[in-house]
Amino acid sequence: MPLPPADDRAARTEPLTAHHLVTAQRWQQACRALLAKMIAEFSYEELLHPEPVAGGYRLDLGASGPQYRFTARRGAYGSWQVDPDSIRCDGEPADDPLAFLLAARGPLGLSGDTSGHLVRELTATLLADVRLAAGALGAAQLADLGHTELEGHQGGHPWIVPNKGRLGFAASDAARWAPEARTPGRLGWLAVHRELAAYRGVGALAEPEELYRAELDAEVLAGYRRLLAERGQDPGQFLLLPVHPWQWDETILPLFAPWVAQGLIVALPADGDLRLPQQSIRSFFNLSRPERRTVKLPLSVLNTLVWRGLPTERTLAAPAVTGWIHALRDQDAFLRETCRVVLLGEVASVTVEHPYYAQLPEAPYQYKELLGAIWREPLGPQLDPGERGRTLAALLQSGADGRTLVEELIARSGLDPQEWLGRLFAVMLPPLLHFLYRYGTVFSPHGENAIVLFDARDVPVRLAVKDFVDDVNISDQDLPELRDLPAEVAAVLLREGPEGLCQFLHSGLFVGVFRYLAPLLERRLALPEPRFWALLREEILAHQRRFPELADRFELFDLLTPSIDRLCLNRNRLLLDGYRDRPARPHAAVHGRVGNPLAAAGVPLPGPRDRVVSPAP
Repeated sequence: MPLPPADDRAARTEPLTAHHLVTAQRWQQACRALLAKMIAEFSYEELLHPEPVAGGYRLDLGASGPQYRFTARRGAYGSWQVDPDSIRCDGEPADDPLAFLLAARGPLGLSGDTSGHLVRELTATLLADVRLAAGALGAAQLADLGHTELEGHQGGHPWIVPNKGRLGFAASDAARWAPEARTPGRLGWLAVHRELAAYRGVGALAEPEELYRAELDAEVLAGYRRLLAERGQDPGQFLLLPVHPWQWDETILPLFAPWVAQGLIVALPADGDLRLPQQSIRSFFNLSRPERRTVKLPLSVLNTLVWRGLPTERTLAAPAVTGWIHALRDQDAFLRETCRVVLLGEVASVTVEHPYYAQLPEAPYQYKELLGAIWREPLGPQLDPGERGRTLAALLQSGADGRTLVEELIARSGLDPQEWLGRLFAVMLPPLLHFLYRYGTVFSPHGENAIVLFDARDVPVRLAVKDFVDDVNISDQDLPELRDLPAEVAAVLLREGPEGLCQFLHSGLFVGVFRYLAPLLERRLALPEPRFWALLREEILAHQRRFPELADRFELFDLLTPSIDRLCLNRNRLLLDGYRDRPARPHAAVHGRVGNPLAAAGVPLPGPRDRVVSPAP
């Protein structure tokens, strides 16, 4: 099933291919930034141990290895912000992250196979960064973009070093299907016999017919059924789902060939709608019909920590989880009316298990996540007039002019930085805290999953959250609110102890996003980092004062402990799982503990704190 020809709109967006984008200047800029990130994040996870010296820090890479020196600012949770322009290797300017990796192999404890794959993943990440630089916009232009367009201008996971490796994609695949390519494309469809496929939907979508009528033009749906009938098949015995063209070519046709041969899987033409990939690569906005749902598809590409497939059991249960989460909000006046939190539900799904791999529980998990689709509610219809959505991750982005998006938004709002930040916290924290304290339920509100809604002045006003079935966890305690959990929901949601449940807010939001936003606001707008964490702590305490009847829950789910586990996302790749196959998805590593800047007595920031820069003019 070849990718269908693009229409005029897609043809006007030239695919960003590598050969004319990779210039010496862009490559050096990407390398310098990645090297600084590598040193910072590996030091945060205590994979490396820089020593303070006069004028900065020293990093010795073994008795016979090179010596690196650099300046850095220390921040909350023991974080590092390394100045890319300050890095020296044996006294000479350094900007080669791959040379650094090879020199640090011994101190890092890397195996040969992990080192080899990591070189490839880092190089692919650099190439993606070059694509981003080639199409970079100024901060004011970024602020003018809509939610869907802004996705293609974001730098990826701020914590994971090889965050755009996408192993499995060729350069041409990345040029067409990566979010930074900003190239609309079409998705093909499949008809899969109910003998292989299962459907789930919520409410009016309990039967697939309603979904298909909403997501497909009438003539397209009729054409699919006519094609099946012409092949001697009963259309009523088939379920329909979109498929990523790359996944069809690389994975579905090779691995599902027996059922294609039997006519149980039938390739169909594209539906005609142009779609744009999100930061997750496997989720797509509908550009032609924005009121239609976002589709999330499996993609057998290794990116960040995992293969980006769709686990069968969780995909099947996604609509049930959505129904339960929506019910919690709809019955709770605080969530429904005060917060007006938007929960972008995964309202329908089709799952297709591979008949042979389903009988191999010890097989690598990537082979259990090959074929399926999830339909998620789009953001657009949920917005009030004048509202605009931006993922939380977007607030960390800088424009080509060196100005950051967040300082542009603050300037447009007319508020001072501290007041604007207070509004951000007042929008984000109350619904997340209420789900935790009242219902023993947490989302993983990392930069992609949390979407901040802004009014016409770019003041934060509401929160939207997505990705329930993958990133919702519940308490393992006997809470009354969880006793009547629907069986289908209980079977797939992971249960965590109180500290583990709090870790989702700490690591997903506070460590995963705010430990980067805090120093950014200090550097660009002179808002002291300790003040940032004090404001965040006060927002938590204000919420607790609002609900004194939940005092026992505040003690159970204590976000203000002196220290928390240090979760490590890079350690997993480097030292634990590497690039090995395994039957279950990997999880973040834990290494020691770090001070909590939200603690009751306050936790001082580590020092020294070099290079305090005056706010930009």
